[in-house]
Amino acid sequence: MKIIWMALVMVVAAWGQPAAGYLEVFGNRRVSPEKILKALSLAPGSPLPKSRVEAEEILESIDGVVRAHLEAFCCEEGKVVLYIGVQERGQPGLDLRQAPGGTAVLPEAIVSVYEDFTQTIGRASPEDLTEDFRAGHSLMTGVAPRALQERFVGLAEVHFEVLREVLRDSADEDHRAIAAYVLGYAPEKGAIAADLQQALRDPAPAVRTNAARALKALAVLAARPESKILIRTTWFVEMLNAPALSDRLEGARALLTLFDTLSEQTRAHLKERAVPALTEMAQFRHLPHALPAFLILGKVAGLPDGEVEQAWVEGEREALLAKVRKALRK
Repeated sequence: MKIIWMALVMVVAAWGQPAAGYLEVFGNRRVSPEKILKALSLAPGSPLPKSRVEAEEILESIDGVVRAHLEAFCCEEGKVVLYIGVQERGQPGLDLRQAPGGTAVLPEAIVSVYEDFTQTIGRASPEDLTEDFRAGHSLMTGVAPRALQERFVGLAEVHFEVLREVLRDSADEDHRAIAAYVLGYAPEKGAIAADLQQALRDPAPAVRTNAARALKALAVLAARPESKILIRTTWFVEMLNAPALSDRLEGARALLTLFDTLSEQTRAHLKERAVPALTEMAQFRHLPHALPAFLILGKVAGLPDGEVEQAWVEGEREALLAKVRKALRK
């Protein structure tokens, strides 16, 4: 069952492809990229590691590296991009909880609709995947995905407590990931914020990804004073320092969507904790993965949106990033 999808940029699972055309190393501050690639015997054009888990264990054996994550993306210029993320000792990161061991699982009705939903968005055009968050949950433009999302509302109301139990306690990470997404459609929005924020620390990347998507939509609703919903947006800042590409992307997309509503405290936290991580991401070869971080850096530095967008269109990323660095030094 494939449970990870990207809202605007579809990510295709590429593990098992014969070669990595491009290598993106990030999160390293003291350990050089050369040392990381040498440990994995990797160079552009090398076969992907046979085992992702073993490759991550090799990296975590390097002195100073406490966590590592590999993620393959297809494709950039027809080539696989292998993202190699690390978290070094003493550097900011996303603290994860222990995997739960409970026996709770979701009803087949929820699993079936979710599987239909993932298959539908896999066939949809990018235009159909444009999302409206005003209801506090995602509603896509396309008729087919939107119809399935609307079914989640009734399912979340009927199975509310089961969804919460599965997300919190189930040993089945696939079911936890589904619960994280569907719980976002519960009618009582104020009752789910704490569950979803806890899920951002789940050990399974798919759970964190879906929880972040649900929280992003909920945070749009929470920005209205009358909602009285409390979202700790600093969690999205912490995601930017994770070694998993999916965490970083969801954190950046959420912060970009919510930037105008962020408190001064969160903006200061973003500037203090995440500028190096955002700079790494803004330099990624695959442009859709680089764009959210690039735009956030412009906002953090106080540069006009028009100037930042023009630099992007004209391919002047490095020149703009130099302006960002200069502005942040003042």
